[in-house]
Amino acid sequence: MGTGLSTMNLSDENKKRLDDLYEELREKSELILGYPCTSRLDYSDLYPFLQFAINNVGDPFVPSNFGVNSREMECEVLEWFADLHHAPEDDYWGYVTNGGTEGNMYGLYMARELFPDGIVYYSEDTHYSVSKNLHVLKMRSIMIKSQKSGEFDYEDLFETMRIHRDVPPIIFANIGTTMKQAIDDVEKIREFMKELAIPRSYIHCDAAFSGMILPFIDDAPVYDFRAGTDSISISGHKLIGSPFPCGIVLTKKRYVERIQRSIEYVGILDTTLPGSRSGIAPLILWYAIKKNGREGFRRIISDCLEMADYAISELAKIGIEAWRHPHGITVVFPRPPEAIRKRWMIAVKDEIGHLITLPSIRREQIDNFVSELDGALSEGQKGALA
Repeated sequence: MGTGLSTMNLSDENKKRLDDLYEELREKSELILGYPCTSRLDYSDLYPFLQFAINNVGDPFVPSNFGVNSREMECEVLEWFADLHHAPEDDYWGYVTNGGTEGNMYGLYMARELFPDGIVYYSEDTHYSVSKNLHVLKMRSIMIKSQKSGEFDYEDLFETMRIHRDVPPIIFANIGTTMKQAIDDVEKIREFMKELAIPRSYIHCDAAFSGMILPFIDDAPVYDFRAGTDSISISGHKLIGSPFPCGIVLTKKRYVERIQRSIEYVGILDTTLPGSRSGIAPLILWYAIKKNGREGFRRIISDCLEMADYAISELAKIGIEAWRHPHGITVVFPRPPEAIRKRWMIAVKDEIGHLITLPSIRREQIDNFVSELDGALSEGQKGALA
């Protein structure tokens, strides 16, 4: 009896196309320096799961009629992240998302449902997707100036909040900005609210990148639920590494209970933004967490910080002044020539560029980049960039 599936093989032409794509991706993965996307992954132990239609539809904490899921592992992943970020033990909720943008949208969605009359405050250095999220959610917002470091201009934020103190502030805080990995001071912002006697507020932290870095650095600033944060979004494919974008969002359970509804069709509570959700993404994160543990990630972050300092010192040897945030692995330097930028996939904005020393980055790659940059610049250009 047939399976109902096609047994036809790919043509030689299409096989070659796949082979060619594989080689192209393999080569280009060695040249990703400017974007927070860990490469050189090994999840071969999970390959057998790709034969199943794993779907974590609905709330991860509530069973559904659809039994082909990885819900148990997803809950373990969420518990690990909740503990890492000091979420209230009996009052946290979350789910594995499709990435940072979805996590940020969920945090803003929670804020809107709690405070429909609120104003969102976000800085100039906020990720480009946030303005899109605000447009989709139809939320009133005000952009705040940034300091040169990339943090909020706190004087501008305080004064703007003071002017609108009759409206609940919804703070979109950056815990690692896109270009400079700057960290907004959540505790300072909470103090502003006390000083202005603002009784109703919400803070969402976009910790897409630094949410997997700061918990493993001893002297890191406090930004999580201890600081009064209401929701946090963290990416999974950036520092942990995944063959596709994914992440987690955490918030407080009592907030989510205000918006949940029961769906008889699949026997779920509708609490997430999407309906169907990847069941493979939680397995990827679960596998990485179980394989590395907290101490493993602590060693990984220590190595990444060391590699960032190595990149800064090597750039200095060719006359290029570079720097990083004290708690970051993003190395910022003057905008490089276009040919270098394109070849090494260096992220740029205005007059600056950056590279990121992710766990997959090796000294050999830094050496090759610096050598090629040195060869592309004349002495005059180096002086102008320094």
